[in-house]
Amino acid sequence: MTKTTYITQSQEETLSLGIELGKHAKPGDIFALIGNLGTGKTILAKGIAQGLGIQEEITSPTFTLLEVYESTLPLYHFDLYRISDDAELENLFFEEYWFGDGVSVIEWADRALKRLPQDTYIITLEYMDTKRRKITIEHPAS
Repeated sequence: MTKTTYITQSQEETLSLGIELGKHAKPGDIFALIGNLGTGKTILAKGIAQGLGIQEEITSPTFTLLEVYESTLPLYHFDLYRISDDAELENLFFEEYWFGDGVSVIEWADRALKRLPQDTYIITLEYMDTKRRKITIEHPAS
């Protein structure tokens, strides 16, 4: 298990960290983003998308639960904010995407932790102050 912690000083630094993650992503990678409102989950997701070469504007799919962005590696961007219990998640069959040929980014992933594969990147974002975020990345297979 590797665990790395970053302190980003701005939205731009959080975005840059996401870009680096996206550049190194492989088919089947899952990035589980955990953090309160305003901690930078969507900024990090935008960076991952840019690192994958996606030029479209990335927004949090709060009402649709899933947005698919096509690129060399497709991006499956989930937002589980509105999921209230495990039974509701079970009816959505998201695992089809998680084990697919693309990269999955899951905002509010703490609502699905029991369902995620062992080799998921668990990324915890914490608010430090108006500009700084503490971002911890854990990966059991590294």
